[in-house]
Amino acid sequence: MTDVLARVSQLRDQLGYHRVAASGGDFAAALSSAQGATGARNVTATDAVAAAKQYLGVPYVWGGTDPAKGLDCSGLMQRAFADIGVKLPRIAADQARVGTAVPSMAQAKPGDLLAFHSPVDHIGMYVGDGMMIAAPRPGEKVRIQKVNGTPTAIRRVLPSTVDTPGYPGVLPANMRPAGGVAGVPYAELFNAAGVRHGISPRLLAAVAKVESDYDPRVVSSAGARGLMQIMPATAKSLGVADPFDPAQAVDGAARLLRSNIREFGGDLDLALAAYNAGSGAVRKYGGIPPYAETRAYVPKVKAALAALEGLTS
Repeated sequence: MTDVLARVSQLRDQLGYHRVAASGGDFAAALSSAQGATGARNVTATDAVAAAKQYLGVPYVWGGTDPAKGLDCSGLMQRAFADIGVKLPRIAADQARVGTAVPSMAQAKPGDLLAFHSPVDHIGMYVGDGMMIAAPRPGEKVRIQKVNGTPTAIRRVLPSTVDTPGYPGVLPANMRPAGGVAGVPYAELFNAAGVRHGISPRLLAAVAKVESDYDPRVVSSAGARGLMQIMPATAKSLGVADPFDPAQAVDGAARLLRSNIREFGGDLDLALAAYNAGSGAVRKYGGIPPYAETRAYVPKVKAALAALEGLTS
């Protein structure tokens, strides 16, 4: 049980939650609190996949809903979604009716539920590349396996992190994680955080260039700290214990930028203005605030981003 709880705690840290709860109900409350503290945080299918993966190796137990004892297929799905604050029905047949229908495996995306047989008696989660995570059968453990056969239902419960039409978090082309950055300090951190949080590594590098010129020891006159110049209150809300630590700073900045991008419908200028002046100021003025620093900041980051376009890995 201790190992399972440790994995849950680790996952929640990775997903950006700054509070860890002891139960599913408490965790939903903590998620709500985190949303209030950091701005609306829309959980995505990427989060669901990460939640399911924490249970790899848990034994199959028919009717199981407690990972300390074992999980069955629908118990695994219910538990994974509950961990990110999303409630699913208990049995596979009911889970196969939630969300929206996906026409075929050709359109399936990671995080989609894959239901099998008629009536439905088995369910798993698509993780991409023709693979799914599932609790297969008695005597086996939760594992990632090939999608064998054609699902009788494919259901999309949550949007993808990027490229989901109609979802307010869809990113413009220059903000997507495709393509890493090279030839700059901390490139590996920018690339890793970009993949982890679905944001352009080049955008992260551009922000770091303008904020600190890649110096993790900088403290601004206003008290912003480190490579990504994160204010102490913002660091606390993001769960960044030490903004002078480049790895923590880049991860926190990626999550903050992703939140800004979603809040402002993919508008790069507004997302950057919110990073500099706060999302409240952007909302108050209905656009880039009339602060000289912020109005200079946005074009500086965009110019740095353009300069980084050729430095790809």
